[in-house]
Amino acid sequence: MSDLYQRARELDAADPLAGHRAKFALDEETVYLDGNSLGALPAHVPARMADVIGREWGELRIRSWDESGWWTAPERIGDRIAPLVGAAAGQIVAGDSTSVNVFKAVVAAARLAEEGRDEILVDASTFPTDGYVAESAARMTGHRIVALDPADIPAAAGRRTALALVNHVDYRTGRLHDLPGTTAALHAAGALAVWDLCHSAGALPVGLDEHGVDLAVGCTYKYLNGGPGSPAYLYVAERHQGRFDSPLPGWTSHADPFGMTPGYRPADGAVRGRVGTPDILSMLALEAALDVWDGVAVDAVRAKSLALTDFFLECVRAYVPEGRVTPVTPEAYAERGSQVALACADAPAVMPELIKRGVVGDLRRPDVLRFGFTPLYVGFADAERAARVLADVLASAPDAARPTRP
Repeated sequence: MSDLYQRARELDAADPLAGHRAKFALDEETVYLDGNSLGALPAHVPARMADVIGREWGELRIRSWDESGWWTAPERIGDRIAPLVGAAAGQIVAGDSTSVNVFKAVVAAARLAEEGRDEILVDASTFPTDGYVAESAARMTGHRIVALDPADIPAAAGRRTALALVNHVDYRTGRLHDLPGTTAALHAAGALAVWDLCHSAGALPVGLDEHGVDLAVGCTYKYLNGGPGSPAYLYVAERHQGRFDSPLPGWTSHADPFGMTPGYRPADGAVRGRVGTPDILSMLALEAALDVWDGVAVDAVRAKSLALTDFFLECVRAYVPEGRVTPVTPEAYAERGSQVALACADAPAVMPELIKRGVVGDLRRPDVLRFGFTPLYVGFADAERAARVLADVLASAPDAARPTRP
């Protein structure tokens, strides 16, 4: 066996997070590196959902809104997510999709901004839906969209800027953007900062409160392992909650939801971010999934993430013939999320073959192989095996294939 193979096993033996792998339903035949798209199933969730369906719904039925805590689930789960993104309790509500929460956050931020600010800066490389939603919100509020490279947003913010919507980690490349610096620059210009945390929450420290972020959104089905389509969440900093004006006021965010009055009067606190009836089955699956975070420090997760991605890149350099792939994820820690993206000319053929051989990543067209490293259940032996199988697959691919970018 190679020296890297032996070192992988030594690193796994010394890994303080290694024991958490047993909390997930994983098989040893597969290296699962797609947790940046859909997290693995926590092993105890099926039993919890059987109880929710069989007893809470099947026996208690409507009584479960009170007796099983269904009604308060969005705020309760929000408070469980809060420490994972560096927020105090009472500022996050779980529910709806990321897209719906982006709409709420952008419109609300536009309404919070000072008079005369008619410009919304957006991350030009953002996940497409964020851009679509921002454009719609701009049309609705009379603002104009300015799309920029995230690195250019601090310098571009000016007296007409109402807000900026930025992804903390780029979904294609895994580049980590400067949340503290960008937020500070926006505030210096009198604008608000809205962050999309889909590819950072659960993988690295975020520091929403520490860095003064105004609003943030994120999904829970990636590094938080909440399940396919699990509810997203909305963060509204406490200082803004009294003026938070949701574009989607619903009966569950009313100060007296069961009064059924025709006039809307918003509730206090994070509850204002609610809209309609909570999606209880997926909400409670998410709540159970969050149990795997008990006793886990996000700083420890970040340390392992960086070590894993370092080791994978080292293995790629050792095993893969020079010139066959090119990393597009930055190597600098301050600019790296928890995935490694490799440019590969024949990526559309390579990824299916990798999956067939038990290494599950994903493809971002036209030429990016993405490998997500979820520190709670991915180990160093997984990283070594993935690089070795990648080298084998490329060895059987046409030698003429080359990366499509420098």
